[in-house]
Amino acid sequence: MPVTRGKIRRTRRLCAREDTLEEIRIERRGSTVHVILNRPLVKNAVTLAMWHELAAIFADFAEDREVRGVVLRGAGKDFSVGADISEFETIREDRHQAAAYEVAVDGCSGAIAALGKPVVAAISGYCLGGGCHLALACDFRFGDRTATIGIPSAKLSIVYGVHSVQRLLALTGVSNAKRVLYSADRYMAEQAMSMGLLDELHDDVNAAAETFLDRLAINAPLSIAGAKYMLHGLSMGAGALDLTAAQGLIDAASDSEDFKEGRRAFAEKRSPRFRGE
Repeated sequence: MPVTRGKIRRTRRLCAREDTLEEIRIERRGSTVHVILNRPLVKNAVTLAMWHELAAIFADFAEDREVRGVVLRGAGKDFSVGADISEFETIREDRHQAAAYEVAVDGCSGAIAALGKPVVAAISGYCLGGGCHLALACDFRFGDRTATIGIPSAKLSIVYGVHSVQRLLALTGVSNAKRVLYSADRYMAEQAMSMGLLDELHDDVNAAAETFLDRLAINAPLSIAGAKYMLHGLSMGAGALDLTAAQGLIDAASDSEDFKEGRRAFAEKRSPRFRGE
């Protein structure tokens, strides 16, 4: 997809109405943006084009200072049943196509994980396979009582991608990660939470995610970005964290106007007004 066309589509979605037919819908709500997988008739199955588009959307958010947090969710009753397997006959027929497909999936998950702003997956209904790829890349996973999480790769003779396996391991520990991947079982909300697949349970998961991000939005964006970069790198295993880049984030925050504002606000006994610069 040409860059110009992608820019036009993403700009149009920023003003999207509830009844839009876009496969990915974007809604701005103050400093929080909702990214909505919008294929409810197929339980929000993700196409190859959507993997690419999601990566571009999250990359764009990195340049938008007005965005302080992102909610990733599905339209209708489900988060996502995963990759659209109906495409596999034509786009994932052999090892070469499979490798290219995984590059697209990893590019999407990597863009979510690399965004220096908090991202919450708001999970209702099915969150399976490729849906888990998306949720695992988020900073937090909030679910409601209908949430059902699983990775059915062992029932399709697919080996889950290395980066997503590492994220699963970091969240659940090795025994639970093996259980999830070997069994291909589905886990209901309470069990998923006990295993580390969910962080919080709520009756209204979308509202809870938005309220949580509103709370974080008053804090210094540079502090959050630096913490996220380091925690993501450290959690992804030996050598994943670029120490030079991490020090650059520390130095940039120390030289920032926000740091000066934080000191002034502390001295003046008021809430700071951070701008991310």
